[in-house]
Amino acid sequence: MEKYRLRISYKIGDECFSSNSDETEHYSISAYAKANHITLNFNAKQELEITDFSVIVPHFFSSQDRIFANGFQSWTDCREMFPDEVPQHANALEQLVFSKTMLGASGTYSFGKSSARKGEFTGYSYLYVRNGSTYNLFASLSERSGYTLITADYGTNTVTFRKDVDGVKINGDYEILDAVHFVGAEDEVFDKWFAAMGVAKPKAKLMNGYTTWYNYYSKINEDIVSNDLEALSAVDADVDIFQIDDGFQTGVGDWLSTIEKKFPSGMKAQADKIHSKNMLAGLWLAPLGAKVKSVVAAEHPDWLIRYPNGKPVQCGPNWGGFYSLDIEIPEVREYIKSFFDVILNDWGFDLVKLDFLYCCAMIPYHNKSRGQLMCEAMDFLRECVGDKYILGCGVPLMPAFGKVDYCRIGADMDLIWYKPTFNHREFISTVHTLGNSIFRRQLNGRAFLNDTDVFLLRDNNIYLTFEQREIIVTVNKLFGSVIFTSDNVDKYKERQTELLLKTFSKDDIKILSAAFRAEERSVIDIDYILNGEEKHFAFDIKRGKIK
Repeated sequence: MEKYRLRISYKIGDECFSSNSDETEHYSISAYAKANHITLNFNAKQELEITDFSVIVPHFFSSQDRIFANGFQSWTDCREMFPDEVPQHANALEQLVFSKTMLGASGTYSFGKSSARKGEFTGYSYLYVRNGSTYNLFASLSERSGYTLITADYGTNTVTFRKDVDGVKINGDYEILDAVHFVGAEDEVFDKWFAAMGVAKPKAKLMNGYTTWYNYYSKINEDIVSNDLEALSAVDADVDIFQIDDGFQTGVGDWLSTIEKKFPSGMKAQADKIHSKNMLAGLWLAPLGAKVKSVVAAEHPDWLIRYPNGKPVQCGPNWGGFYSLDIEIPEVREYIKSFFDVILNDWGFDLVKLDFLYCCAMIPYHNKSRGQLMCEAMDFLRECVGDKYILGCGVPLMPAFGKVDYCRIGADMDLIWYKPTFNHREFISTVHTLGNSIFRRQLNGRAFLNDTDVFLLRDNNIYLTFEQREIIVTVNKLFGSVIFTSDNVDKYKERQTELLLKTFSKDDIKILSAAFRAEERSVIDIDYILNGEEKHFAFDIKRGKIK
């Protein structure tokens, strides 16, 4: 990447400037640029704020290329794209609605750069261009100065690196970009990237289990936990964990306040019950969030992240709206550490699913970029949890690399195959999460172990054909390292039980390739090796049909 062009816009006070130079009277940039690595260090000679920064490198695209632009966070829809496609969710009305309301709070609608142009795709932290079995991987080595946006533009034959450093006033040295470009086979380029980042392979192992969410949602209680636990433990399967999801607490943010009517025995008794079945006990939390009507938000309004005008940041419509706690405040850190200590050590849970983590970095504050805030939040959460397991969710992915043991890499599964409604890229979607499971596969076993969300085989409370349920279970089996169901397996028929046992068997699987057909663009072909035997599976992701 030694051939590159700079483009910088910045302001000093209220005065705006722009430049294509690596040095002006206001700043200088020192660059280290080799064929596959570029590092740019920015030095502000006086306090300034960068309003736009980009590094443009030439890359000559082919009509045979496939482009994958990584989505912002766990739930963000992303898959390989054809060069003649328009980026996902590029509709101008959608962009306007989601940028101006809480509905789009979990995405980048308020600050990300999006395009509706054919052949122009923007991803976060990494992007690859694949031609056959050859990958051109463009990737950041650090998000600690700010999120890295990478745009592949088929029309201009360029790849552009940008940094989200909104709201950061720089005076002195600031590492503005550290990025790489690797060319080679799939495993080769991703192994090189993770080696360059210094992210060690996760020590966690594949995990089979259960979560209460996708059958009961928040309407859970002690009897449901007991009944489904008993049913699962009676099946002759390799089950590692039983997870209790949202619905045990009186309010998001008030984690030690359990709804007594639902769980009269308390949460320690639930963990003990799970342990008695030789399973790990998991518990869902949104540790950085506080719903609008929570006790913690009412008693400590000074703990909430606020806009410069003093209003608390609304982080989404869930639970009637919720805020985020400011972990830069020492008392907030102590509060969070205290409830983790009780949950992990007094109650005895072995794994915590930490959800809605994006909320802590929706805006820049304390003179830190969104990326820096997110990276520091993940450092803090890892410190809180210690050597117990973290399953990350609703989190920008690169800040979670090496910080969580497991991580969701797709949207929440739906109980229906496809709903063509007016929704954002992070919304609940079976189709989207299947695409993410397949095309974020390279992170599995490198960044963390991939959670591809649940499979559901039951006949009640579901609107999927059995063929569609078989597609979901196959994709989860092939691409996931967290294989969860939310079914009461006591209600299974023989065919469903057989498929459960087959899915929960811990087999040796190697993915050889997975791609959309050029002539049938909604069909995905998957070639893989299962216990030494080559296999093929294909399905139509649009129609929910096995091919």
